[in-house]
Amino acid sequence: MDRAEDFAGRLDVRELNGRRPDTVVLALAGELDHDTAGPLRDALTAHDGSDGSGRDGFRIVVDCSELSFCDSTGLNVLLRARLRMTEAGGRLDLAGLRPPVDRMFEITGARSVFRVYETVASALADAPAPEGS
Repeated sequence: MDRAEDFAGRLDVRELNGRRPDTVVLALAGELDHDTAGPLRDALTAHDGSDGSGRDGFRIVVDCSELSFCDSTGLNVLLRARLRMTEAGGRLDLAGLRPPVDRMFEITGARSVFRVYETVASALADAPAPEGS
């Protein structure tokens, strides 16, 4: 068994329909850390405009309601994706931060960088606006 197989199943990343053509929801469940960040990185890269697709106005909502842990690697994956989204004219938002994960975002100051919603439903109900508004 290789190292990647050792950590398989600790993080589940599901792509859900955002109910709008300009929105995708990535639902996370489990632990996001150095050893499990790959699938999230891949899912974000598929939608963040880094391929030059110019996804102006596109939005990713990351559902963290089932995320039990996030370390600095996970935080960096999200921050980098947010930067790429912003540069491409899109947005990356978070929803459903639970206390252990929310605390890490709060103490690092990263919580103030993202738009954070109580639930995915409240995130989807908020119409995307240009970054900086």
